[in-house]
Amino acid sequence: MTQKRALVVRGGWEGHQPVEATELFLPFLRDNGFTVRVEESTEIYADAADMAGTDLVVQCVTMSEITRDQLAGLSAAVEAGTGFTGWHGGIADSFRASSDYLHLVGGQFATHPGKQPCERRGAADDNFLPHTIHVTEAGRAHPITAGIEDFALDTEQYWVLHDDLVDVLATTTHPVRPWQPWHRPVTSPAVWTRRWGAGRIVVTTPGHSVDVLEHPHVRTIIERGMLWATRTASES
Repeated sequence: MTQKRALVVRGGWEGHQPVEATELFLPFLRDNGFTVRVEESTEIYADAADMAGTDLVVQCVTMSEITRDQLAGLSAAVEAGTGFTGWHGGIADSFRASSDYLHLVGGQFATHPGKQPCERRGAADDNFLPHTIHVTEAGRAHPITAGIEDFALDTEQYWVLHDDLVDVLATTTHPVRPWQPWHRPVTSPAVWTRRWGAGRIVVTTPGHSVDVLEHPHVRTIIERGMLWATRTASES
């Protein structure tokens, strides 16, 4: 049987610990029969031959830029069947200036609401709020999230702008708070899949730091998402 090939692409803003975060999942990939190549930039996306032989791309690149050729290579690979997945800003806030990238993944980080202004101290946890990840009905039947109950986190809660082509497996709801300007609760997708040509995309928005990625449910969702997205996955 041909061994599966995973490409891990990492970089961008160091606040999301792209090296430490991706290293967490390399043993899982290898244990599940992947040969793993790690790249520290998106330049590899422009190599059509290399991308054509890749079964899964795991991306952790936040607040960066991508060239036209690199994005064209990534998009072509996904359309041809390469899986594409990632978590948090590493996939949902990767290339803000590229509308074509946003079209590919189907959702874009808009904000993570913060604590009451008087409680903020200028640290990362100013934007940590307790919230719940709710598994949808579709999610309860999907192999990525089946058997996972709703769970609580205290970390960044992503508010995501998205389109109707995403299949939402889990959501999170931003409540109305006195210091915030919206007037009714807003629900954002927290985990979604997307079919793009012959390819599968999986986005998981929790994952600001390694400790969040190590949460049993978050880690399970990401790892199952890798397997589901892979080119050789079954049609379940």
